Amino acid sequence: MSLDAFSGSYAQARRKFIEAAGQAGLLVESRTHPKRGLEGEELAMDVAREGDPSASRLLVLSSACHGVEGFCGSAVQVAALRDGEWRAHAAAKGVAVLYIHALNPFGFSHIRRTTHENVDLNRNFHDFSAPLPVNEGYRELHALLVPREWPPTDENARALAGYIASHGEAAYQAAVSGGQYEYADGLFYGGRAPTWSNLALREVLRTHGRRAGRLGWIDVHTGLGPSGHGERIFAGRNDPAALARARQWWGGEGGQGVTSMYDGSSTSAVLTGLMFTSVDDECPQAQYTGMALEYGTVPMLDTLQALRGEQWLNAHPDAPAPVAAAIRQKMMQAFHTDTDAWRQQVLAQAREALFQAVDGLAA
Repeated sequence: MSLDAFSGSYAQARRKFIEAAGQAGLLVESRTHPKRGLEGEELAMDVAREGDPSASRLLVLSSACHGVEGFCGSAVQVAALRDGEWRAHAAAKGVAVLYIHALNPFGFSHIRRTTHENVDLNRNFHDFSAPLPVNEGYRELHALLVPREWPPTDENARALAGYIASHGEAAYQAAVSGGQYEYADGLFYGGRAPTWSNLALREVLRTHGRRAGRLGWIDVHTGLGPSGHGERIFAGRNDPAALARARQWWGGEGGQGVTSMYDGSSTSAVLTGLMFTSVDDECPQAQYTGMALEYGTVPMLDTLQALRGEQWLNAHPDAPAPVAAAIRQKMMQAFHTDTDAWRQQVLAQAREALFQAVDGLAA
């Protein structure tokens, strides 16, 4: 397994994806983003499809829902495109594969988790004509989480430590990461309207998913759980039949290898506005089975601290260059572990999950 599938920048990752797709004989559709990258480069959501256009079984493999997490997800996609055995297996089973590279190219390039609208894409899938969820826990914490200065004062650190001591780490994680719709300058903001990435993804699903009778989806994430472990988190509505399918596909002996936020078995808190709900809207005819493949990096509190720093930087674009560089470095460490051992774990676990998904769809 070549670790050359990994990249050091969004621009490099995009080149590798397009080259790998081309070498596999696939055309790449590009939906160009309205903004430019950190280095002034063009940004795009790039899509490649392999298999019969009218295939009844479709597997989606996506990256960079949370921008900076694309350094991992892009590598998984490039490695898959270069993997002749995997591609032959999907073809033999009659499963078409849709690679969606850089769902959130702006965040990928700018070393952000959010979109250019400062929205967490995986909290943005709502009917915005209906009332939005209220996150009382976040409301209590917002002023502490997004301080006026960075690094935070000792007083700020003590106040947050006090909250964690009295409520527990799990409650802190749930309050911060569950999704909130009140503070546009805050963390895990779900927005007040569909983002560019939301609309572009829906267009891709309408184009490629409408003929699928069975649709599987693996969305690659990083930042939660033990380092190098790819937690298989059920990504679907609270539907026992869909969870049972996911556990049959990916769960191993007894199905317990797939966790769920609904029963408390996942490292993820219960979240709102999740991206997978777009399948119900755009491909209502398809039986859907999905998971988030979530690779651990650093402890959860370190990840949240990195996100706080990055949020401060977004509000202070004139910050001194060394400060900005240090904050981005912390973000990279929180969402991508710079070791060969970690990268090998990522690719091996993803490859296994891809074979399992094809077998599940074809069964």
